Amino acid sequence: MRTTTGVAPLEEGGIAMVPQDSGMVAVRNILTRLCKRSGLSPDRLRSTEIDVLPLLDLLAVRQYARRAGIDREEAVLPLVRDLALRLDPTHRLVVDAELSLGLLRENPPAEVDPARLYAPDLGERREYLAERWARLHEALGAQPVPGALTVRSLRGAPERRAFTELATQLTTASVFDGAHVVDFGNSSETAVAEPVPVDDRGVVTVIGDAVIDHMYVVDGIPGSGATARGSYREHPGGKGLTRAVAAARLGLRVRLISAVGDDDAGDRILEYLRSERVETELVKVVPYAPTPVTAVIVARTGAASTIGCKDERIRLSAQELRSEAIRAAIASSDALLLTFEQPTGVIEQIMGQLRALPRRPLVVLHPAPRLDRPQYLYQHLGAVDYLVGGDRDLRALAMAGEGAEGHQAATRLRALGAGAVCAIQDFRCEVWSDQVSARFQPFPTALQDSVGAHAAFSAALVYRLVSTRRPAERNDYVWATAAMVATQSIGDVPAAMPLVSEVERIYKLATEEH
Repeated sequence: MRTTTGVAPLEEGGIAMVPQDSGMVAVRNILTRLCKRSGLSPDRLRSTEIDVLPLLDLLAVRQYARRAGIDREEAVLPLVRDLALRLDPTHRLVVDAELSLGLLRENPPAEVDPARLYAPDLGERREYLAERWARLHEALGAQPVPGALTVRSLRGAPERRAFTELATQLTTASVFDGAHVVDFGNSSETAVAEPVPVDDRGVVTVIGDAVIDHMYVVDGIPGSGATARGSYREHPGGKGLTRAVAAARLGLRVRLISAVGDDDAGDRILEYLRSERVETELVKVVPYAPTPVTAVIVARTGAASTIGCKDERIRLSAQELRSEAIRAAIASSDALLLTFEQPTGVIEQIMGQLRALPRRPLVVLHPAPRLDRPQYLYQHLGAVDYLVGGDRDLRALAMAGEGAEGHQAATRLRALGAGAVCAIQDFRCEVWSDQVSARFQPFPTALQDSVGAHAAFSAALVYRLVSTRRPAERNDYVWATAAMVATQSIGDVPAAMPLVSEVERIYKLATEEH
């Protein structure tokens, strides 16, 4: 049960009492009042004198209604039925009978009469539930089977605990955006995703952040105490989102694993991803939390500084990454684009899954600028095919000093298992791998740098590798470098991600010149 303070539990009549979330209590009170008469139904929600708005306004209810294309009143009953099936046998039986959910109506256990279990009157349902208490538990495989109880005892602790658990699940639900996956709170069960069809375009899964970028374009990045003239705009962004959009624009089938808040900004991100043909079924919507914002300050030359505003609630958990849906998505991918901006435990969970797969997807990884305890991740670098990042990021991952040469950091990382290391700086690329070890000549550019250059490089490299089904060769790195050059713009970062035709045009110009 979620608590709102650290106060120690109190004892009341032998039952542990803890401070309770007011939202959960409100929903629990609504549910218990809806038990009266014939129980929970869409018509009852529309006509009752009970104030059911706190129930209808829950994130889980709104998401369920939107996905199914139905009213919120219509969404409550199927959602509550789904959640009730995830409760332990005692709690499930109580809420099933008292709300008249009908979970046992179609296939009733022997010696159980559905007409009496789901009678029109709450009193009749309680009496029959108490009468068949042991038999119903046996039918659900409960161990041990609880002894008989009276209607009076049923109306005490069993009802209070069952409806508290149901209300807690409803109010703390973390709901994935798609139609196939719903992961409710701390439940150990997760709906299994449908088999992912084979796609000739190549299937890419991206794991990374999705945020709202506040973009400040200035004449020059000001120092301490200085000011600069500039302009401001905002749009969806984040390392994960930008890489997903970049890959989708190249024609790959892309799905993003990320998290956003339950607010207008989160809705805006989801709508934007869908408009770019990025699948959002595995983007988690976190209730009662704002979508993170990143401030990006860009000079006229394209050089940028960022200020990330994180919210610890907006992130994936290691438990969620163990869900069948996410495991199936990773296993069925041709390539996985991963950023090391997640918590260490989450990264370890992903990398552990990859190492255990009999056939791993191609893994392209981007290290974080300030990765916490990188040495704990060294054991997983053997699952990384291509490590792509700026010089500073790669040195930090290799725990090399600021004065270390690029080849020194690359040698350390390759010794730890990384297949190829790609260092990117100012539209330039240097590669160390078994097939290629070279520093590529820079393309002619108008700007010094671009905020989306790294995302475009990684997506373009994946596009080439998925298309050819072989290790990267020199021309693949040149093509990916051309994709970086194609992002030269100041403004909406994902919108700057290029199409194949744009990359091809720059690639041909450069190869003709050289």
